[in-house]
Amino acid sequence: MTTTNDPNARGSFASGFGFLMASVGAAVGLGNLWGFPYKMGTNGGFAFILIYLILIVFLGFPLMLSEIALGRKTRKSAIGAFHEADPRFTIAGVFETLVPFFLLCFYCVLGGIVTRCLIGNLGDIFGASWGINGKYSASFYNGVIMHPGVSIPWMLIFLAVTSFIVIRGVQGGIEKFASIAMPCLFVLLIFTAVRCCSLPGAANGIEFMFKPDFSVFKGTGWFRVFANAGAQMFFSLSLAAGCIITFGSYLDKDDNVERQGFMVPILDTIAALLAGMCVLPAVFAAGIEPSSGPGLLFVSLQRVFQSMGKSGPVFGFVFYLLVFIAALTSSIGMMEGGISVLNDSRLKKGKPANRPLNTAIAIGTTLIGGLLVAIDQLGENASFWKPFGQPSWLNVFDLLSEGILMPLGCLLMAVMLGWTRRHYLDDEIEQGSQYRTKPFVNFCLRWIAPVLMAFILFIQISTFFFSDTAWFKNLIG
Repeated sequence: MTTTNDPNARGSFASGFGFLMASVGAAVGLGNLWGFPYKMGTNGGFAFILIYLILIVFLGFPLMLSEIALGRKTRKSAIGAFHEADPRFTIAGVFETLVPFFLLCFYCVLGGIVTRCLIGNLGDIFGASWGINGKYSASFYNGVIMHPGVSIPWMLIFLAVTSFIVIRGVQGGIEKFASIAMPCLFVLLIFTAVRCCSLPGAANGIEFMFKPDFSVFKGTGWFRVFANAGAQMFFSLSLAAGCIITFGSYLDKDDNVERQGFMVPILDTIAALLAGMCVLPAVFAAGIEPSSGPGLLFVSLQRVFQSMGKSGPVFGFVFYLLVFIAALTSSIGMMEGGISVLNDSRLKKGKPANRPLNTAIAIGTTLIGGLLVAIDQLGENASFWKPFGQPSWLNVFDLLSEGILMPLGCLLMAVMLGWTRRHYLDDEIEQGSQYRTKPFVNFCLRWIAPVLMAFILFIQISTFFFSDTAWFKNLIG
């Protein structure tokens, strides 16, 4: 194996553990700690978890394994990997390459908000003037997003930390950071979950999560739950976002790809469930509706921490620290997914990879999009122009990435591996394992994944463009 941190080389992971931590880090992000709890809260708790787990088995695992194996077999990032597998599907690699650039545009803004909440709770611990200082949580949150002069500097701090790690290379930056950060994240998750589940009244939140109740499936309700669980599973695993194929291309040929493809969804799901156990028991304990929506993380939970008295800022700091770590590891994966394509393009032309230059390009595109999101105040700036009929620039970038390109990229990959290039990855996966799940994976890629991905793509596009129409409201119940 090549072990180098040379910025002009492509790079590789030094160990399978480093790959696993980096891949789990790319998957575990705001989708887990922000999206999963509030979507579970608005979709019946246990019923949502059940559908989510079913989709992880029949869709998440086969697609995750395929992306890792495709990257390792071709030793290329998304565009080159798809082109080598089947030139007709090169466009899928283009889609996956564009995704991280769109995602980073709003992800770094949200990461900046998380950073401000983290520092605010730290300030309260020491009674500093830069803390939250008992402000109503919604006022504090609005004080960040409604003032670009506040949100932009915090976005820049988050982007700077991301860039600092990525520019140090695969081993010296990404692997080194993820190998420390991800175990710490799981320790913090367990610690916070135990504390939140011990709050008076938290038992109702635990019951909401794990007591079987399928009343939400009545009528067309099952459709809404299935659609939301599918979209959440898909986004949470960072599928078709360029980074998993890229990380797979850095993986040693002797490593067990089947095991890695199994472990990433498992650890990602554990993180999501632990996040739910951090949020929902605390929300129930404070008498807050679990269906509070996206504000559950930034507004409702801050109210919970403030209600804890002197210990509130401590638990608030710990919670936002783990959210910060999760957001940072995901942004690192996204940026690396885009940078790897630029590196490969230069290497193909006989030029050195030049990681510093390509990182600067990624920073530049992120800054442009991030400034649009920040100035738009997450949609609160009514006078600011937004394209495609979307309420905010955050929605615009989310539409282009999560709404269209990610599900479309996964759909094309499922069609390619299930129909035009069947068994293309079998020998690669068998190289490091007995590939016991081969019949199951090939069946899912051929018959289940194309259907489910087409369904998710339909739901995603409809959600962005037709959410206010009568037919769509009747469809989702």
